[in-house]
Amino acid sequence: MLRADVAIVGAGAAGLSLAYLLSDPPPGGRQLSVLLIDAPPGPLRPPPRTWCFWERSRSWYDDAVTATWQNLRIHTDAGRIITSHIAPLRYKMIRSDDFENLIAHALLRSMDVQRVEAAVDVVEGITGGAEIHGQTVEGSALSVRARWVFDSRPLGSLPAARTTLLQHFRGWFVDSREPIFDPGTADLMDFRTQQPARGLSFGYVLPTSPTQALVEYTEFSPHLLSAQGYEAALNHYTQRVLGLSDIKVVSTETGVIPMTDAPFTRQTAPSVFRIGAAAGATRPSTGYTFAAIQRQIQAVANALLSGRHPLPPPAHSARSRAMDAVMLRALDSGRVDGADFFTRLFTQVPMERLLRFLDGRTRLHEDLTVGIRTPVLPMLRSAAELTYLPRRPFPST
Repeated sequence: MLRADVAIVGAGAAGLSLAYLLSDPPPGGRQLSVLLIDAPPGPLRPPPRTWCFWERSRSWYDDAVTATWQNLRIHTDAGRIITSHIAPLRYKMIRSDDFENLIAHALLRSMDVQRVEAAVDVVEGITGGAEIHGQTVEGSALSVRARWVFDSRPLGSLPAARTTLLQHFRGWFVDSREPIFDPGTADLMDFRTQQPARGLSFGYVLPTSPTQALVEYTEFSPHLLSAQGYEAALNHYTQRVLGLSDIKVVSTETGVIPMTDAPFTRQTAPSVFRIGAAAGATRPSTGYTFAAIQRQIQAVANALLSGRHPLPPPAHSARSRAMDAVMLRALDSGRVDGADFFTRLFTQVPMERLLRFLDGRTRLHEDLTVGIRTPVLPMLRSAAELTYLPRRPFPST
């Protein structure tokens, strides 16, 4: 049986970040033995993906950043263009392969972190810690005993909620022979896409050079599209809306992010905790996750290195979650038009303040100035409705 002070199950953004922060403790910090358990190649391991977020300064993961922008652009469904300079913030994009490579090199230099590939079957609390049981990639049994276990694996099913929508998307990484992209400006939301009957859709373009970009189609809606549906939506967006004809698709990405007002459990046993998206790091109103993961994981690492109880903090404040619940209900009920809702915000609220609001970094008076820019009566009706709506399991799609 393997033994460690800390065992981390899953090597996504949350698991890798925690392993990295524990791999080189600062002066005065506790030295901990860490076991990182990564799923073997196959269906248990997530496919390559892209994370986007905004922040003010450099961070330890900046060497993995693909591109950054300080000019963001919004296209309304009527064709109006809103361009904003978001300094001191920067909008950043990281590809998961680059992030994993950055941390893999750091972990190789660490004497405190051991990494194994295994499919974990059971995580259970025991007196004074927890045990993990699974099967290694070679087919042998894996048994681990640790003082603390942090489980970042995706949940098997979503918690019961009053409202759950899906943010689902398909993107193309494209090359062009001609310099057709502006690498200094990212198109954050383009509402000139064909809108679904329920929810909203938008495109976005993240240029990484004058000839390369990530072009993506996204929907907030209850149901996924077929593969042909995503391809048709992307073809319409790139050809009809953007007028891109001479491009080559180099690679693709597809994803589904739950947008839910469900409460997420962060502790499942005295020494077993969930982290990352499984612990509610995804912002319900936007689907952004990476920045919240970093805040949550930094707090966990600080607690472990100082000998304090490492319960992960809520990734988002109670006020932010309450506002998101109202917005999701208003959108899902059809009381507000999604494209119009976000257009109002981007046209009436300074972009830098709005991004801080979407990240849960604004004060109450700033939240109120954002709130009055939304359709007030539909939002108030949705807020009142939440008081008696039952929480129900989300049906599988």
